[in-house]
Amino acid sequence: MQVGIVGLPNAGKSTLFNALTGARAAVAPYPFCTVEPNTGVRDLDDPLLTALGQVVTPKRLVRAQLTFTDIAGLVKGAHRGEGLGNQFLGHIREADAVLHVVRCFPGDHVPHVHGRPDPELDIAVVELELILADLESVRRRQEKLAAKLKGGATAEQTAEVARLETWAQWLDQGKVLRGLQLDPGDTTMLGQVALLTAKPTVFAANTGEGDRPDPAAGLVWAAARARGAEAVAVAAGYELALTELSRADRAELGVEADGGLHALVEACRRALGLITFYTYNASEARAWLIPRGTKAATAAGKIHTQMERGFVRAEVTPGQGLIAAGSAAAARDRGLTRLEGKDYVVRDGDVLFIRFGP
Repeated sequence: MQVGIVGLPNAGKSTLFNALTGARAAVAPYPFCTVEPNTGVRDLDDPLLTALGQVVTPKRLVRAQLTFTDIAGLVKGAHRGEGLGNQFLGHIREADAVLHVVRCFPGDHVPHVHGRPDPELDIAVVELELILADLESVRRRQEKLAAKLKGGATAEQTAEVARLETWAQWLDQGKVLRGLQLDPGDTTMLGQVALLTAKPTVFAANTGEGDRPDPAAGLVWAAARARGAEAVAVAAGYELALTELSRADRAELGVEADGGLHALVEACRRALGLITFYTYNASEARAWLIPRGTKAATAAGKIHTQMERGFVRAEVTPGQGLIAAGSAAAARDRGLTRLEGKDYVVRDGDVLFIRFGP
């Protein structure tokens, strides 16, 4: 799963990207320091995996990861190609979710493209460009479909025409598609069209260099709530500085890194609708991310395609139950472990042992 980091130029996107991933993407106080997207991964903090490791004592723990992509700043007119907008919008289309960084910190040392930070305006500018880009995509699809239907339309094509018109009207009102009540047909077709405003979105209120919350972050939270999204306050510069200190130095200063970053990553995980299941053997205990609602056979395919093809049964134990029992044998004795078929819907925190054949 890939999370695309977007926002206006100089909002702190690359700083946040570096703090999240430990990468070394260039950071500079001028627009479009980032041109080509930077990609990095973030290990998810996972207390349950740590506790599971203490019970099953594997040689190593393997955490689940999210991929983050640092995308260059969008500006007014991006949907028309301003500021290389078409290129950057294309990068956003490749993401599964959007992390919208909103600048809340002042500071003349980092110029703001509008003169000064205004979270409500800044969100509106970026959002409008995404809406206009989506409207253009929908209109183009309508035109292509109309050309095909001159000789008549199937029931499926008629349904697509209706959906496209509903989306066009919604976008034309300046609304994001996330706010539209969708049915399964809408969801399937949205995946084909890759519309930007339908993607799950999390807002990051970047309070800059300090470790104190900025009052402007409240405006970001209000804007996120109005859009049915989560917002997290994070001091990107401060978090990045902490990640560059050794654990001993942080302990001496009485500070810990990752507080805001952990909250932000968890918000992204929720926005993507992901849950975690676990596997283990003598070599490793591993966390796996899957969409909520995934069935056992599909989850097995996440481990290896052969496991999905030859799936027989899944031995399922709730992770917390296994940890409380103290061993797999004790969990079985307590009746916590059960056998499930391929249609079992995996739950967050399940520990799975897959039985499969050729």
